[in-house]
Amino acid sequence: MGRVETESKERALGSRAPQFIKASRALHLSWQVGVFLVGLAIVTAGVLMLALPGPGWLVIFTGLAVWATEFVWAQIVLRWTRRKVSEAARRALDPKVRRRNMVLTALGVAVAAALVAVYLTLYGMAMPWDVAS
Repeated sequence: MGRVETESKERALGSRAPQFIKASRALHLSWQVGVFLVGLAIVTAGVLMLALPGPGWLVIFTGLAVWATEFVWAQIVLRWTRRKVSEAARRALDPKVRRRNMVLTALGVAVAAALVAVYLTLYGMAMPWDVAS
């Protein structure tokens, strides 16, 4: 990458706050605190959703995107994450990888079916409401 490209990327980084907010240091600082707290609430909800039902990673990345509207470190992390997700998607669509994944999935289903068959052969099929206490 040339110096001009690097400088243009560096100029793209930074606060996306409206100009009238940037004009006042106190207002800009309170804006940053507000953005940080909103992003923190979203990321915290996403982390909770990793253990509870819900789209945890999607919510975490949404919180990161909120932070990226104001903080350079979040913009850099978000760019890195986007690049890694794009690379993973490209690799996942590779025909060799897709074929390998299909073979592994078929093998996993076959092993699971064999385990279920062994269990049913040994213990039979007993419905929970038919089990004697």
